[in-house]
Amino acid sequence: MTYINTLLLLAGVLLFVSVLASTISARLGLPLLLLFLVVGMLAGEDGPGGILFSDFSTAMLVGQLALAVILLDGGLRTRIETFRVALGPAAVLATWGVIATTALLGVFATWLLGVDWRLGLLLAAIVGSTDAAAVFSLLGNSGVRLNDRVKATLEIESGSNDPMAILLVTAMVQILMTPERGGIVPFATLLVAQLGLGAAAGLAGGWVLARLLARLRLAEGLYAILIASGGLMIFAATNAVGGSGFLAIYLAGLVVGNRRCHATEHVLRVMDGLAWLAQAGMFLVLGLLVTPSDLLDKGAAALAMALFLMLVARPVAVWTGLLPFHFAPREVAYISWVGLRGAVPIVLAIIPVMMGVPESRLLFDVAFAVVLVSLMVQGATVPMAARALGVVVPPRDEPADRLEVWVGENATLDLMEYLVMPGSRADGAHPDALVAREAAAGVRCATVVRGGRPVPLDETTRLEPGDAVWLIAPGAMAEALAGAFVGGAANELTAHAGFFGEFVVDPSCPAGDLAAAYGFALAPGEETLPLGGLVVERLGRQPVVGDRVTIGAFVLTVRHMDAGLITQIGLKCPPHTMS
Repeated sequence: MTYINTLLLLAGVLLFVSVLASTISARLGLPLLLLFLVVGMLAGEDGPGGILFSDFSTAMLVGQLALAVILLDGGLRTRIETFRVALGPAAVLATWGVIATTALLGVFATWLLGVDWRLGLLLAAIVGSTDAAAVFSLLGNSGVRLNDRVKATLEIESGSNDPMAILLVTAMVQILMTPERGGIVPFATLLVAQLGLGAAAGLAGGWVLARLLARLRLAEGLYAILIASGGLMIFAATNAVGGSGFLAIYLAGLVVGNRRCHATEHVLRVMDGLAWLAQAGMFLVLGLLVTPSDLLDKGAAALAMALFLMLVARPVAVWTGLLPFHFAPREVAYISWVGLRGAVPIVLAIIPVMMGVPESRLLFDVAFAVVLVSLMVQGATVPMAARALGVVVPPRDEPADRLEVWVGENATLDLMEYLVMPGSRADGAHPDALVAREAAAGVRCATVVRGGRPVPLDETTRLEPGDAVWLIAPGAMAEALAGAFVGGAANELTAHAGFFGEFVVDPSCPAGDLAAAYGFALAPGEETLPLGGLVVERLGRQPVVGDRVTIGAFVLTVRHMDAGLITQIGLKCPPHTMS
């Protein structure tokens, strides 16, 4: 009993300290995941905690469970629309990207460490894939809004590249331990089984879970438990039959998250907490597992490998993989840089240790050190690199808070909170007058909160700076309504003119008419195209918000999209035309 209490106290203290220290991490601009790792290392045998922990089996169990929960949560939050612009490139990076990175890094590791080429390739395969936990966490908390093409490519790649990494690690371990069982045919069979069974199990299991979620009436807290337990069942069953459980649980979450029902919001709220707990617990355990003094012995080699990975192997793999998809060079550069390594390489590095591969502890220590460098260098520069490479788009004007209220099997009401800013159109206005134009679309003021208390609504009510206004409105109107509450934004376009341009034009407008009005030249045949078609033609790819086309001294920028179609285009004129 004393042992159990000590264990629970230790776990609680480590998690408590890690969460409190997250405020320091945010101020220093360091990834929170790195903090969890460091706390685990400090609690370990070389740190002040002095805890002796070398149970690789337990660490593998914790890692697998945590990664499954993180991927399930990531799938639940991935919109199916993102696959329209990123499925192809992400699929190439999740396969060819991992193979190319492993091949290049494997050659370098073999030369650098002076080991057998099979060990060099095994080490490269361990660190060759990006990590979903790191990517989802760091992109979500970076404070910048990436363009949809870049963000979706990174998220889908990290959520789906684990099968290839596991396949390569398994194949290399097999070649090292039982060379007679190696070869192209077993490798290809394993690949087909991993991807095919993983995809089939994930889609089928996700469909079943989505149906259950929509039909069952449970206590609010049980919906998330239903999805989490169902996801773990899919994960384990898929692994048991030779498929990729990681791919299966990610796709299951994707299906459930995109078949929204009355219980979806309950699931998302609880899963967010579970995902954070999984990340914290996993990185703490992995931090305990490593011996920092061993890392220092391999520090120079690990640093060299990390630099080669970040500056050579990953960029070459990404550039060759994205070449057919016409990504802008700055987008390729950013995707190359955000090849974040995290828990997956550490968990994969445990496999050779448990299988008894010679020099497996060397592989584990070097892989761990590479992850640390990746989190410290790449993870800390995610927002800085995004701004420097110009893949950021201005944040939307959005509600401060948003609640979805289900009023039927397929009907919802959106309750949105807006904060009144000084100098905004809402400042000094009556709540009903503020939304009078939108009343026909079903917009209503539900309440006004001032100083933490509801304000009685009557004819004399006037909004003041700091008021929280709760509106009932269709979800599609959230961004349009927000413009009335932004300080000094009587003209919403002004806030975005520096990026999108001074004017908003209709994408159905004939390009020839706009050219004639503003006096710029088009290529032969372009004058008959609608403006949206002209933008797509010149881009040569599926457009996303923020994409730009230059025509002479004029710039056309995709300003708004709906269901994959351009609905607004911003026009930026050269300075002399505005004088």
